[in-house]
Amino acid sequence: MAATADGAPADLPIPSKPTSTMADTVRHVGGVFRMVAARLRGGNGPVRWESTPPPGGALVEFLRGGVRELVDELSAHPADAVCDTWWPLDRTYGFWRRRMAHEATMHRVDLQSAARVPLITVDDDVAVDGVDEALTLWFAHRLSVIGVSGSSEFKVAVRSGGRVWLVSSHGDNKAAWRAAPVDAESVQATVAGEPMTVYLWLWGRLPFTAVRITGDVDAVAALWALLRLATH
Repeated sequence: MAATADGAPADLPIPSKPTSTMADTVRHVGGVFRMVAARLRGGNGPVRWESTPPPGGALVEFLRGGVRELVDELSAHPADAVCDTWWPLDRTYGFWRRRMAHEATMHRVDLQSAARVPLITVDDDVAVDGVDEALTLWFAHRLSVIGVSGSSEFKVAVRSGGRVWLVSSHGDNKAAWRAAPVDAESVQATVAGEPMTVYLWLWGRLPFTAVRITGDVDAVAALWALLRLATH
């Protein structure tokens, strides 16, 4: 991420979010890393992150400093050690290792896309884990936290990397869980693709048509719309 931003025009727009620039993204990520490190050191806060480098501080160095600060804090604790998080199902340092790895990956893709350089491939195991996180954490949990309820009811299967997730929406109730292939036979639609493709698609970094869709396209469109609210 830092190597891509170093020397690139700061005002390059991010393709998946044209109102944001490369500089905005670098500031955001560097600030998020510092916020999480401070939260882990202090237990509860801060609520807001440091989003502006100190006077005279280069943006890329602001990002690199944030990475070092976060990695140092995460490395000082076992992944299963208990800490404060915003997901009741995982109150460990492992939550933040996972969350920050995917945060960094998505914004690295943003910067590489903005700079029009080849995307570094996301390993299948990382991408599959990212699919799981996008569905079980962001869709199933985050939407309820922000109080979003969809007007459409649907049940969609997501297939990638030899795994299957079922995703459903019924009013205020959102759910996503790993399932056996046989459980995916009674769905309205199926989304499928290679792990990196599905991973980036769920986060809105690829167009709607980038994955293979079978069945009710409207059900997938409803899922897609809710994901955009959950992940932005």
